[in-house]
Amino acid sequence: MYYIGIDLGTSSAKLLLMDGEGNIKRIVSKEYPISFPQPGWSEQNPSDWYEKTMEGLCELTEGFEKEKINGLSFGGQMHGLVILDENDEVIRPAILWNDGRTIDECIYLNEVIGKERISAYTANIAFAGFTAPKLLWMKKHEPENFAKIHKIMLPKDYLAYKLTGNHCTDVSDASGMLLMDVKNRCWSAKMCEICGIKEEMLPKIYESYECVGTLLPEIAKRLGFTEKVKVAAGAGDNAAAAVATGTVGDGKCNISIGTSGTIFISSNKFGVDENNALHAFADANGAYHLMGCMLSAASCNKWWMDNILETAAYAKEQENIKKLGENHVYFLPYLMGERSPHNNPDARGTFIGMTMDTTREDMTQAVLEGVAFAFRDSFEIAKRLGIHIEKTKICGGGAKSALWKKIIANVLNITVDILETEEGPSLGGAMLAAVACGEYENVEAVAEKIVKVVDSIEPEAELAAKYEKRYEKFQQIYPACKDLFSIISAD
Repeated sequence: MYYIGIDLGTSSAKLLLMDGEGNIKRIVSKEYPISFPQPGWSEQNPSDWYEKTMEGLCELTEGFEKEKINGLSFGGQMHGLVILDENDEVIRPAILWNDGRTIDECIYLNEVIGKERISAYTANIAFAGFTAPKLLWMKKHEPENFAKIHKIMLPKDYLAYKLTGNHCTDVSDASGMLLMDVKNRCWSAKMCEICGIKEEMLPKIYESYECVGTLLPEIAKRLGFTEKVKVAAGAGDNAAAAVATGTVGDGKCNISIGTSGTIFISSNKFGVDENNALHAFADANGAYHLMGCMLSAASCNKWWMDNILETAAYAKEQENIKKLGENHVYFLPYLMGERSPHNNPDARGTFIGMTMDTTREDMTQAVLEGVAFAFRDSFEIAKRLGIHIEKTKICGGGAKSALWKKIIANVLNITVDILETEEGPSLGGAMLAAVACGEYENVEAVAEKIVKVVDSIEPEAELAAKYEKRYEKFQQIYPACKDLFSIISAD
């Protein structure tokens, strides 16, 4: 039998076809546009997701026995606000995870309602990208649209609705809405009241590996699939990537260097750090996880290469970087503001330490190291919680760089395990579909079968010591710039 995973990303939908043994048969990617109506705003049209996904599903399965397609599921960009009217039509473009318009609403939630209360209701505090602040923004700035809301959804869940006709979400993705009681895996009545919505406006919550329905007849006909194809709830992109990397079970870690960057730590027990610097979310395997999320990771390198150096030769730009741990140039990777651990939409990307002898390679190296140092910020918070981590898996587009992986291993001073397959959320979605269809008993079983470590990068004592000194300096840059960022953003 075949299983399909759909990674609904920020710039494209990546679709993966997997057989029951975990062998990847084909991968297809379909791009769609993103709009920035104002500085700091980020939106997409949900119909683009649907149409490109349907195109991708046709291309993905061409030439295969479609009657053997057993199930499909998702990994999806988190936090996006998708709203439907009483006819299930999209009311306005989706407001995405990296949209920073809700600064005032976050201040209201964190300072007027209060961080302690918000954390007690949801296990988290308000961040600009989360869904609840976007609802408050709409209520204030687009009251006519707010009044039309019949259903509130997340991006991947809109696809699930279009395929099955059911309004649904999963626990991992819903955890990032600031509307869910994470500990008890249900909607928070208190948060619904604060946001001025009714609980029936929210979709039904499922575990990530549960079936939410089967394909609608018209969808099955268009794709050439049977109507028996099961659709599993799926997971937020990072939780789905954790499944794909085998980061399930207590105390396991995964770092994802995608458009955004995450450090993901799985746990059998529910827990929250005292400052809510890390997100406390429900996991795709029925447990919980802590997650530090950077708004810009591989996108920093893409910006540097595409926009500044104007080159597509990413690997070539890294070839002459030799003096690791000795760079005097530092880079704060806050091109879209920052979430973990600073929670500051006003933060900005910053180079510091350049001199007349600074080279092109120094600047490129600083970008790679800045992202690694930012991962270390969240890693240190986990360590203060008493979590002992000796190794991590790694995935995402940035993980294709051997140099970047070496830098991360030594900045964090832990072993970085390299996987045979680094397909992230799309593979995780296919694995969740296989569990939903009964191919595997649970998420742990499918991960044990499919995920294979083929190499490891060990930290080097001398280099790790050099990076320890560099990190101590890096830690001082953001506090020194924080007030300046506020002044700059006020212009």
